[in-house]
Amino acid sequence: MPEIEVEDLLRELAPQVLGAVVRRYGHFAAAEDAAQEALLAAALQWPKEGLPDNPRAWLITVAARRLTDLLRGEQARRRREDTVASWTLPEEWLAPAADKPVTDADDTLILLFMCCHPSLSPASQIALTLRAVGGLTTPEIARAFLMPEGTMTRRITRAKQRVKDSGVPFRLPQGPERAERLGAVLHVLYLIFNEGYASTSGPDLQRAELTAEAIRLTRMVHRLLPDDAEVAGLLALMLLTDARRLARTGRDSALIPMAEQDRGLWNAGHIAEGVDLVTGALSKGTPGPYQLQAAIAALHDEAPSAEETDWPQITALYEALMRTSGNPMIALNHAVALAMARGPRAGLDRLERLQHDDRIAGDHRLHAVRAHLLEMAGDHAAARVSYEEAARRAMSLPQQRYLHARAARLKDSVEPDVPQTDPDTPEAMA
Repeated sequence: MPEIEVEDLLRELAPQVLGAVVRRYGHFAAAEDAAQEALLAAALQWPKEGLPDNPRAWLITVAARRLTDLLRGEQARRRREDTVASWTLPEEWLAPAADKPVTDADDTLILLFMCCHPSLSPASQIALTLRAVGGLTTPEIARAFLMPEGTMTRRITRAKQRVKDSGVPFRLPQGPERAERLGAVLHVLYLIFNEGYASTSGPDLQRAELTAEAIRLTRMVHRLLPDDAEVAGLLALMLLTDARRLARTGRDSALIPMAEQDRGLWNAGHIAEGVDLVTGALSKGTPGPYQLQAAIAALHDEAPSAEETDWPQITALYEALMRTSGNPMIALNHAVALAMARGPRAGLDRLERLQHDDRIAGDHRLHAVRAHLLEMAGDHAAARVSYEEAARRAMSLPQQRYLHARAARLKDSVEPDVPQTDPDTPEAMA
């Protein structure tokens, strides 16, 4: 079996195996080590020897046996009875042994809930989710977030310890707790996607490995909860946004605003699937924030050209979003939509309300939007100042280059030039 196919299968099975081992035997950190060793053994053996009849059962069996070895080794090192008593070997549990037939139950959703435990910070939730559910190695996660591997290792280790100390049982939460925790799960997946699609720092505008992983994990949640409209809305939002990925940068990796993009490069399959998902979700009742954002993305993607974008409808959708959230990024995008629907002065007036909001006042995007709207209004001198200020505040190198280029164009221009706004990134709900 080709190695690439084995790798894809192992990535799909990784959270199921870890979830099954944790559910049966506990010991989250030790179970993860055991599961990783089982996955490594499979990666070495299966390409040469072929797949076992039941790959998932094979992995769970190997992981459980390795967990037994790990716990026995720990017991050998710890002689005190109180320490020994705190560990329970797999064969001492009432659950079926790992080498007995396993069920087809998928513990991935429970594992996601555990990784998004409310005692963890969002950064720790993201790291632990990518490690335990996404199957990414610690070095891969560290590279994705441009962090030293040692720092990421400590973050993940602390997250595991917090989960262990919380004593949370390995089961799906019920009632209001389940709804709250599902919200945390979706938020983490959304943040992973955002960081991949619009990197907050570093030399690249986007990191496809993160967006792909966020979409894969969200598809998994959608399969497990097919009737949840917000899960469908989030998947739709990701697909509709990621559909524009190939058109967002030029050959020199320069940022290309949405209005200037070659729409022939947009992923028609993603758009069709996303539109179908959000259409079905919106029919189920009062829409949540992910559904509303997906509806906005659908209007952008379905417009034959930038000039034919339905800005009045997009404005109305942002107003609906603002009624459900006080997030300043929604208000910022609403200002852009107002400017496109009713003229730059309407957008600039809306921006005045955000000037003193500490959550966004120092963000480069506020200055970038002001620059765009001032340029639309013909005030090139003020627009140039705002572009330069936005460039100074931006952490992403492609964004810095784009903003400096806009400022330079205005400095050298004689005739008014209509700029292109870039509503091409999902709104930050954090």
